[in-house]
Amino acid sequence: MPLRVLIIPDKFKGTLTAPEAAQAIAAGWREGRPADELELLPMSDGGDGFGDILGRHLGAQPRTVETVDAAHRPVQATWWWEPRLKIAIIESARIIGLAGLPPGRFHPFELDSYGLGPALRAAAQAHPRLCLVGLGGSATNDAGFGLARALGWQFLDQQDRPIEQWTQLSQLARLVRPQRPCRFKRLEIAVDVRNRLLGVAGATRIFGPQKGIRPEDIQPAERCLRRLLWVVRKELGFGSNPANMPGAGAAGGLGFGLFVFVGGPLISGFRLFSAWTKLKQRLRDFQLVITGEGTLDQTTVYTGKGVCRVASLARARRIPCLGLAGVVGQPEVVGPRFTQVHSITPELASVDAAMATPAFWLRELARRTAVAWPETAPPAALGLKGR
Repeated sequence: MPLRVLIIPDKFKGTLTAPEAAQAIAAGWREGRPADELELLPMSDGGDGFGDILGRHLGAQPRTVETVDAAHRPVQATWWWEPRLKIAIIESARIIGLAGLPPGRFHPFELDSYGLGPALRAAAQAHPRLCLVGLGGSATNDAGFGLARALGWQFLDQQDRPIEQWTQLSQLARLVRPQRPCRFKRLEIAVDVRNRLLGVAGATRIFGPQKGIRPEDIQPAERCLRRLLWVVRKELGFGSNPANMPGAGAAGGLGFGLFVFVGGPLISGFRLFSAWTKLKQRLRDFQLVITGEGTLDQTTVYTGKGVCRVASLARARRIPCLGLAGVVGQPEVVGPRFTQVHSITPELASVDAAMATPAFWLRELARRTAVAWPETAPPAALGLKGR
């Protein structure tokens, strides 16, 4: 019996964008089960691809702004504008993303979020009813210090000398507000993790190493961010601690920085994506859901990444959900979340082969999964209670 299948992967980080992954899965599935009806809905929960995916769904128009990347090299960055609804969309990874820098060339102490400021200014000048900012995939660890400077905030030491590097924030004494604040009627900040700014599960310790922060860098970095937090609370009068908000540590602390220096709630990027795409309502039309990302492991589960949220939504509606990945770690943790989980490595190819031609191997994985997928199966075989 032909099935209606929703294909909703996230990116395969470092190899395939979410749209590319969706196309590869669809191509393989069609080879294995040509009668099935497929719908592709590539996903982003705030990181790489957020602007392009959400902008495409909303019919937004790409616009460009002259700014700088995380290393202050000039770039023309894309943001998106939907004129009918007056929605602006900004993706931090497109401007200050780790993927845009040569591997190993810059240390995170040399990088900051300044380049996001001109994009926010450009969006504000369009007078949107809503501005959506996706966080994730950044190269930075400055808690929004650079962004704030770009928007006119001044950071001064005890002698009222300006602080121009985030690694000097341990000397911060006071803040000066901008003369022309960047304001939005409504700003929503999409975060793809729930980590706080500081501590053992904070931005520096959890995400810093993948950006190049070494063990000996952690204490100096934390000292700077703690001082920033102390001065922010003293000068701006926050009652509750903004560093403890879920998502404050997203994108090297940009969740904290945007909330403090621009203003706007931190929202689950998946929840935002789900709402704008009407995902919960759409799921009723499908008999099978296929999701996936580069690595499915305990981090995927415990941080509430989008693929696990998709699996949970499908299970709540008693729709089988397949998870496809480049590699699966901790299968005893990941497996129970999905009806089935399959990986390119080691099921089909070595890591080197998978990285060299990822679309080919993902397509082949989808084809083999489709061929083996039962046209009719008792609900118990799918780990479900019934349809």
